[in-house]
Amino acid sequence: MINIDEQIKIISKGVDEIIGLDELKEKLTKNKPLTVKLGLDPSAPDIHLGHTVVLRKLRQLQDLGHNIVIIIGDFTGKIGDPTGKSKARKALTTEQVLENAKTYEEQIFKVLDKKKTKVNFNSEWLSKMNFEDVIRLGAKMTVARMLERDDFKKRYENQMPISIHEFFYPLMQGFDSVEIKADIELGGTDQRFNLLMGRMLQKEFGQEPQCIIMMPLLEGLDGINKMSKSLGNYIGIDEDAKVMFEKIMTIPDELIVKYFELVTDIHPDEVEKIKELLRDGTNPRDIKMQLGREIVELYHGKDAVKDAEDRFKLVFQRKEIPDDIKCVEVSKENLDLAEIITNNLLVKSKNEFRRLVVQGGVKVNGEKLGNIEDLILSEEMIIQIGKKKFIKIIIK
Repeated sequence: MINIDEQIKIISKGVDEIIGLDELKEKLTKNKPLTVKLGLDPSAPDIHLGHTVVLRKLRQLQDLGHNIVIIIGDFTGKIGDPTGKSKARKALTTEQVLENAKTYEEQIFKVLDKKKTKVNFNSEWLSKMNFEDVIRLGAKMTVARMLERDDFKKRYENQMPISIHEFFYPLMQGFDSVEIKADIELGGTDQRFNLLMGRMLQKEFGQEPQCIIMMPLLEGLDGINKMSKSLGNYIGIDEDAKVMFEKIMTIPDELIVKYFELVTDIHPDEVEKIKELLRDGTNPRDIKMQLGREIVELYHGKDAVKDAEDRFKLVFQRKEIPDDIKCVEVSKENLDLAEIITNNLLVKSKNEFRRLVVQGGVKVNGEKLGNIEDLILSEEMIIQIGKKKFIKIIIK
């Protein structure tokens, strides 16, 4: 295996905090693969780049020769993790949990090596516990300690209900670590309490406590809020390579290094070189192009990188019309431009299209369209919406 200092350098890249760093070094001196745990609550299976932060760290640990164990929380998912929520999350049915878990499995293996990854469902051991086992587990934690957790504390102070079963979520997540004898557990900074629970329970059960690697949350394209589908500031790992590349090129310059650290697998020494280039005045756009190439290759392969980069240069740098422009044929009679644009998903509604026209955001054959009524029909029309969207309309 790689020497300890080199492993620590790779493991530490981009992390927010390692709890038990000296213990981790001690574990590594034994020169045997460590058991690395990630628990997933299968309540939101649609993965974007923000979710891959912990997965990429797992992949780096996997490449260092350690054993990755994914715990799909089919049992805990029926409770839902209250972390960061102001009120209880609705419990999922068994069918919903299993369907989400299946989707999660499909997506995580776009990052992890399936052959070297073990997947467990925590119902394998939690569903076998009897009531005496549950009481004994509950006795290892106090209500006062539970109320130290921010979300519970706020709800208690605001006199909002907290169900007893919600207290069992961190206990069950912690018991998962006991069951698989985890050496390391990964999670986001918002999971600190639950991650520490695993360490505490392992000590209670006479095991060597796990080390904790906490990864920071990734800001989205707006550079302000955590990456989120609901906020629209996300990059999906299933998105077309060209769209992915274009989105990466829009991230704020101050996030370039963070993205290299958290969502690529490049070596920490290479990240330092990138920091140096930026300090020396290299155009951030050029560094961002490298970032785009790295990320697109991870999810779409080398062949897709050149096409995505070439299209970006064509459309956004030289402001030319892309070769892969969508073409639609329509009849001249009763032609409704707003309907055509909406039906082809270039805008969400006719009203949005009309608003873009008024704002000067629509071009027809390179000329701004000031008013829909002023549209002069021709056999072929290239419609451009904003900077990125094109469609070719052929009138029969």
